[in-house]
Amino acid sequence: MPRLVAEAVTKTYGLNGTRLRAVDEVSFQVERGEFVSIIGHSGSGKTTFLSMLGGLSRPTSGRVLFDGTDVYGLGGDALSRYRCDSVGFVFQFASLLPALTAWENVLLPAGFRESRLSVDEAEAKALELLALVGLRDRADAYPSQLSGGQQRRVAIARAFMNDPPLLLADEPTGDLDEETEAEVMKVFRTMNERSGTTFVLVTHDTELARQAGRRMRMHRGSMREV
Repeated sequence: MPRLVAEAVTKTYGLNGTRLRAVDEVSFQVERGEFVSIIGHSGSGKTTFLSMLGGLSRPTSGRVLFDGTDVYGLGGDALSRYRCDSVGFVFQFASLLPALTAWENVLLPAGFRESRLSVDEAEAKALELLALVGLRDRADAYPSQLSGGQQRRVAIARAFMNDPPLLLADEPTGDLDEETEAEVMKVFRTMNERSGTTFVLVTHDTELARQAGRRMRMHRGSMREV
């Protein structure tokens, strides 16, 4: 069974009395452990599509299936659990909480699930994830004390805190220098190989997209394999 399936997914918005199809009947599936990139220009619909895969935006029509379950057929609490337990998100901006240290930001998702970890185990895991992204020595730093690239790496560590089987990344290296971008992609590949995490990466960067095992292209709301 595929990990993730989109069946004729459409997203329509009303704009100045007209209807805009941001995503137009896209069908797509990702196998367990696959690393797929979706490339497209700004406005092509790729971020909207990613948000529907992650349970953040209900499709106007069509279905999203995760391990065979209709995501938007779930009740409110169950849909929240899907987002918390099954999906890790890395957005274009780090969106760290400024009053928390890097370590506390990484630890945060564990507080929103019925964790299988004890408090000590969760705290140790957050430090391990910071070490994985090269920031163990910055665990006690606040976001304002970190560079943009460091903040992004903290956000990546946070996305793995609950061991999500699916990781959705929206322009995760958009404002990073080449060296930091390479480090981020190395972390993604390590997690993909080590834990079998399924990745869907959205980007406008052709070179970045080529590092995925399979590549898709979105244009004006439609998708095709490249």
